Amino acid sequence: MKLSSDSVWDALRAQMPVTAKWAYFDHAAVAPLSLPAQQALADWSQDVASSGDVNWTRWRKRIEEVRSIAATMIGADDAEIALIRNTTEGVNFVAEGYPWQPGDNVVTPSGEFPTNLYAWLNLESLGVEVRRIPTENERLDLQALRDACDSKTRIITVSWIGFATGWKNDLPTIAEIAHQAGALLFVDAIQGLGVFPLNVHDCDIDFLAADSHKWMLGPEGAGVFYIKQNHLDRLRPFGIGWNSVQNAGDYDHVDFTLTDSAARYEGGSYNMAGVHAMGASLSLLNGIGIDRITPRLLDVTNEICERIESIGGSIVSCRDEDRQSGIVAFNLSKGDHHEIRRRCLKHDVVLNVRAGRLRISPHAYTNSDDVDRLFDVLESR
Repeated sequence: MKLSSDSVWDALRAQMPVTAKWAYFDHAAVAPLSLPAQQALADWSQDVASSGDVNWTRWRKRIEEVRSIAATMIGADDAEIALIRNTTEGVNFVAEGYPWQPGDNVVTPSGEFPTNLYAWLNLESLGVEVRRIPTENERLDLQALRDACDSKTRIITVSWIGFATGWKNDLPTIAEIAHQAGALLFVDAIQGLGVFPLNVHDCDIDFLAADSHKWMLGPEGAGVFYIKQNHLDRLRPFGIGWNSVQNAGDYDHVDFTLTDSAARYEGGSYNMAGVHAMGASLSLLNGIGIDRITPRLLDVTNEICERIESIGGSIVSCRDEDRQSGIVAFNLSKGDHHEIRRRCLKHDVVLNVRAGRLRISPHAYTNSDDVDRLFDVLESR
């Protein structure tokens, strides 16, 4: 089966300079920048280099536009979005801000990316237990999750999509489990935002974080943090600065009244360049529509899965309709996987190895030529 050639995907591909050289299958690690993101970085740096802060107000206004774009993407209100540096920062806002008591516990699947584990393990000195639910290839047993919760469970924390095999969790059901236990749900959404639709209100998510350097095609150092509006005063905010208060920008009058929005987490100066670049890529993706990007991406991964099996490889990732994602982990019977990755790089094909398995993570702009180049290398010996 050949992937369809469509003007929409050809146009998206034209916005990805990486395609001039590379067949790129590593968006689950670090994505190449889109052309709009690259241009946003160039525009900002040129302006600041030539004019200093003369146009700062214009750039600051654009920050609010990016906030709205990010909010729309996940079905949130603008006031529920903070623009942050990375997913880790968002995890720590919750882990460090929650009013823990000795004996409280956090429940999380095993196999989480360290970002969504270490911040919680750091709470053990406060008497907080971290309960890790055994998983196999990231598959989470929801009954085991229920059984792990008790009256002292305060937060369930999960990745929407697992980084190793791409297992996609059932967020509405997990939110229901959390809330029935009297707990809250935190979601690390970095492996899905940009290519899969998500509505935080429909899913009843309490907190979410993701940065833009994977599927959103943005730069490292820029991301989003969502906090449900009615939780603002439940957490003790930290990283407080001049940007956290209602009179942000009024440096002559001290009034420590926190802004009644997620912006209280934005502290000091923005990563202006990064946020603008992230906004440019989000505008590109939203212009196509995430609901159109999802089936295209799954067409790409399904094509790749069929070809992996045709050369004797074995798929580790779950490919059930409700659990599949843009990540495919697989094994080849011949050859060391790390050596295969090195050979791919020599032939301008980018993939990765996780947990000893080969991992590919294409995007909607991936085409049949890219897939052919991948398999030319995989089939060579």
